[in-house]
Amino acid sequence: MSEENTHSGMAALSICEAILLALNDAKILPQREIIGILKDAAAAHEHATGSPAEVERHKAVATLINKINIG
Repeated sequence: MSEENTHSGMAALSICEAILLALNDAKILPQREIIGILKDAAAAHEHATGSPAEVERHKAVATLINKINIG
């Protein structure tokens, strides 16, 4: 992955995390719903298909999402 893609991914992750936290703080989404969103996102990557390299990337993404969910 290029450095630009890495930076874009990090920026997107930070923005999404901030949005989820703001939705919870504003009482728009309860924590259980946010956890559900993260679980659904991780599951989509855990069950992704493709080349071995693509599957490996998807599994890494799922692991990262699951770590965010725990934290």
